[in-house]
Amino acid sequence: MDTLTALTQRVSVPRLTEPGPTPEQVRQLLAAAIRAPDHGMLRPWRFIVLEGADRERLGDIMEWRLLKRQPDADRKARDKLRAKALRAPTLIVAVAEITEHHKVPAWEQVLAVGAAVQNIMVAAHALGLGAMWRTGDLANDPSVKARLGFADKDQVVGFIYLGTPAVEPKALPDETPEQFLRELPDD
Repeated sequence: MDTLTALTQRVSVPRLTEPGPTPEQVRQLLAAAIRAPDHGMLRPWRFIVLEGADRERLGDIMEWRLLKRQPDADRKARDKLRAKALRAPTLIVAVAEITEHHKVPAWEQVLAVGAAVQNIMVAAHALGLGAMWRTGDLANDPSVKARLGFADKDQVVGFIYLGTPAVEPKALPDETPEQFLRELPDD
């Protein structure tokens, strides 16, 4: 698949199944990620690749966080939350490891990791994989960051779910670039 086709035809795939990406495909996805623009060459991206039982460990973290906030959460709520970590055969947790007190502000470092995630999403599509970028309040919880091995200053940018599409992807919206153009306002 050529680059422009991958960029213009990519869609998120919320329902994924086996098989997941091969080890070589995961390497290709990460190789694409680390080519993202990065002001100051700080290389803020860090990735945790979760497959097999490691996904259950993420489920443990999700359940632990729920019980921290709602100690009386019932088994159904706990199981539902744990199942989120098993929605795809492979997950990549993308984190911006922030270099503080640098001329490049933290928000630019987070954007660099966002660009790295976009590269993963496009590369996954080009490889014939389904991918879904998720965040949610889990990504902003300091205790979750700590359980993942990061400091409070760092930012989880996304949980990238990868696998084989379990359903036909949604049709792309009928949009044109012109819909999103704006004129520079007069003074």
